[in-house]
Amino acid sequence: MAKTAILLTNLGTPASPSVADVRAYLNEFLMDPYVMDVPWPVRRFIVSAFVLPSRPKTSAKAYQSIWQDNGSPLLLHSETFTQKLELALNHKVYLAMRYGQPGIEQVLRQIHQDGFDEVLLIPLFPQFADSTTGTNVAKVRRCLPTDMRLRVMEPFYADSWFIEPLAHKIARHLPATWDHLLLSYHGLPQRHLTRKDPGNHCLATENCCETPNPCHANCYRHQTRETSRALAKALNLTHDQYSMSYQSRLGRLPWIDPYTDEQLVTLGQQGVQNLVVVCPAFVVDNLETLEEIGLRGEKSFKNAGGKTLTLIPCLNADDDWVAGMASHIRQRLTKVEAPDD
Repeated sequence: MAKTAILLTNLGTPASPSVADVRAYLNEFLMDPYVMDVPWPVRRFIVSAFVLPSRPKTSAKAYQSIWQDNGSPLLLHSETFTQKLELALNHKVYLAMRYGQPGIEQVLRQIHQDGFDEVLLIPLFPQFADSTTGTNVAKVRRCLPTDMRLRVMEPFYADSWFIEPLAHKIARHLPATWDHLLLSYHGLPQRHLTRKDPGNHCLATENCCETPNPCHANCYRHQTRETSRALAKALNLTHDQYSMSYQSRLGRLPWIDPYTDEQLVTLGQQGVQNLVVVCPAFVVDNLETLEEIGLRGEKSFKNAGGKTLTLIPCLNADDDWVAGMASHIRQRLTKVEAPDD
């Protein structure tokens, strides 16, 4: 029987909020073809000429606004979750980052040295996207020792062991008075969706995500909508009590809409006074939740006429989230499966 290591992966974080470390992180991140899908010379020119000269300074200030005394929130929450999951399973669990440290290659070397011959990879992204799950899986496959096997956990965007802990967390943090719940997902360029659809189904109609299609298995937009429906059902929300949007867009190409920054202004102008925002594409808090929504988003909403913005924390290392993940992993470890190609 294979000796299986559990490997959790996330995107990563700069080593520090200094301009130099943020520049190194952005360079590694944006030069990934899974993130910016243009030929290498074009990608290198865009990143070097238009991003790295100015963006690291701006991003460093953003990181400084949310950085904790002992480090990056994303890394700290991920480490705590890893430790609690290992205790719950009584089984070794490793953590690696796609960009930055601890790097995937070095962690796989450690797994190999520790005597494991199989890896159960768990990308910590509920919904599938090439720029998150896809690049993590590809990096692990490139770095996996030739005598080791790989199994990959599927996206868990509507699984009860993810939805129920998140719904409970939202319910616990709802203020006594609130007007609207905004589900803000990380954005994605539209062409990241259409390039994976050989049948010209994606974005061809307004309700393409509601019409069953094989491409939904890798469709981020469809999966975010399924997450929203599952959360609304778990929270007994009516259609007018919540809405969806997509944040963190970059560049001039069309991204999935509606855009969160515009929705925050619109909701404030429409008379929403007490807004609640949750970010179901993230399982640990990070720059996009704490700074983009919790600081800049709150300011935009209030400037547009809103009164309060309540940001619901991510699941981070909540006990029921740990228990749900542990239960699912136990089922995967006992299930006989062929290794991934």
